[in-house]
Amino acid sequence: MADAAAHLHHPASGIRGIVLDFGEVLCHKPTSEKLARMADALGLAHATFIGRYNEERPPYDQGLLSPEDYWSKVAADGNRLNPELLSRLRQWDVEMWSQMDENMVNWLDRLRDSGFKTAVLSNMHCDMAAHVRRNFAWMQRIDCPILSCELRLIKPDPSIYQRCLDCLKLRPFEVVFIDDREPNVATARLLGIVGLRFQSVERLRTDLANLGIAVLP
Repeated sequence: MADAAAHLHHPASGIRGIVLDFGEVLCHKPTSEKLARMADALGLAHATFIGRYNEERPPYDQGLLSPEDYWSKVAADGNRLNPELLSRLRQWDVEMWSQMDENMVNWLDRLRDSGFKTAVLSNMHCDMAAHVRRNFAWMQRIDCPILSCELRLIKPDPSIYQRCLDCLKLRPFEVVFIDDREPNVATARLLGIVGLRFQSVERLRTDLANLGIAVLP
């Protein structure tokens, strides 16, 4: 009965799996105030902080840098990073990426109830991955949590997309991948995955409907 119900909800295009990025797709974009709090704590101009925060992020998300190493690179002055400040920065960083878009999270559950396989494919450092797995019950209900720090791979490396496909046991053309960053979407498309650039929930609804997907956020 479950298989029959699932078949009814699969669109004519043959889409059977939905893969979502985490940051700024499932969770809200960090506010400028939360970023400024960290910049001020380090005594950095806000633009300087954001530049270093993003520039040093890939190896941190890949699990190649410890929190101490990452935040020392952001500060560019390891002497400022006493244990108390380091602890606060790590906590604030996790907090500002934990403001979930409940509509998008609920959509994941509705997709599963409708017979779609679901995955989260995210560049995520170890502090955040531990927090998500420990505190977000919905993460236990998705079929494949693919988190960069756990695999030592990051988007847009094609290998991490393949790990996701292997976990889902689906072919590329059976999967929609949704991400807010164009380079990540472009790699998905090169692999034959249906890639959608996330810009807003309203735009996403239109893009999904154009694919024949009836279960919308």
